[in-house]
Amino acid sequence: MEKQLAALCEQVGGLKGELSTLLEENQRLTMENDYLHERIQEERAVNGKETGKKKGERELPIPGEGYDNLARLYEEGFHICSMQFGSTRRGEDCLFCLEFLNKAK
Repeated sequence: MEKQLAALCEQVGGLKGELSTLLEENQRLTMENDYLHERIQEERAVNGKETGKKKGERELPIPGEGYDNLARLYEEGFHICSMQFGSTRRGEDCLFCLEFLNKAK
């Protein structure tokens, strides 16, 4: 009975690990999907299909490739702030990273 209980505990531990991995991947894919939807909307706006721009209104400059790479890394779940650069965010927003992204715009 004790051996069966130990084996069951091992199985539950393994399932917990797999669940954790799947949840992290799901979060990453959800964030990437949201990012791609935003990019599609931006491309449509740039191509004039959804420009809600009023006459005489100035267009904001498009951020450079470096900004896009940092934003992509942040959306994939990594810190881009100087305090924890490259470490996993674990699905939580980081105020330092967000502030950095807002300044770069």
